Amino acid sequence: MTAQHRDDLHNLASAAVVVGTDGSPASAHAVAWAAQTAADRGRRLIITNGYDLSATQAVLGSYDVLVPSVIETLREHGQQALDSAHRVAREVHPGLEIVTELSDRNPAELLIELSSTAHLVVLGATPGVGTFAHLGSTLLAVVSRGTGRVVVARYDANEQQVRRSGPVVVGVDGSPIGEPAIEAAFAEAAERDAELVVVHAWSDLSEGQFAGTSYLQIPIAELETAEHALLSERLAGWQEKYPTVSVTRRVHLSGARKHLIEWSKSAQLVVVGSRGRGGFRGLLLGSTSNHLVQHAHCPVLVAHPN
Repeated sequence: MTAQHRDDLHNLASAAVVVGTDGSPASAHAVAWAAQTAADRGRRLIITNGYDLSATQAVLGSYDVLVPSVIETLREHGQQALDSAHRVAREVHPGLEIVTELSDRNPAELLIELSSTAHLVVLGATPGVGTFAHLGSTLLAVVSRGTGRVVVARYDANEQQVRRSGPVVVGVDGSPIGEPAIEAAFAEAAERDAELVVVHAWSDLSEGQFAGTSYLQIPIAELETAEHALLSERLAGWQEKYPTVSVTRRVHLSGARKHLIEWSKSAQLVVVGSRGRGGFRGLLLGSTSNHLVQHAHCPVLVAHPN
């Protein structure tokens, strides 16, 4: 990719919905979700496929990878994936502006780079087979190292239609580092004209302290009151910015993963931050985020600081 082409692609991706495809059913589902979102918001859709010539070279050796038939086969497979994704997106919305990008770069690096200016970056995931089964290292890399907002749309053969009803649900830890998730959740709820459900849980009672005092020395009722006050403080400014969004608050003693998974059964989107404390400690790479990305019943949006 030349420097000029890279600049042109960045300009095209600015404020667009970007989705990666590899031709699998999971990525086709992600393309459909991304196309519907782009159409609803009047945004351009960028569909990418990176066939990673450098990785192939490392495996086959510099001589073999230079054989024209090898390179052509890689390109052909990538183009087939793009053509299939283009048809899926066109079926969702015939008038959608669609740009396809076939690249010899590592797909994760390409998507991470585009995430810096994109409205959303979308990836598909296959449920229930190992950790980050679909797209493997690509999915993990983009979710953990991307910027802005990255959506993982989990493929479910029993529910292939894009869900457009139900609330937007956000997991909030109460710390300032969770602001990108709150901002993204309010914005998504406003875009979708949906109710926003704010789920707040803490689970480190035996380890942490509140205002310099061990949690175990504070009556649970007082702690819950303090957590409600903390949540109100975090939401106040955003409720003023998005006055039309109806907000429901749910504060729990523990069980962040359980509550978010349960909400995902009826939600159209679950939003989480890239880091957290308490019940959301290590949310991006810890057990809660891994579990959500693999098992949530709706797309999961991971909000990173811009």
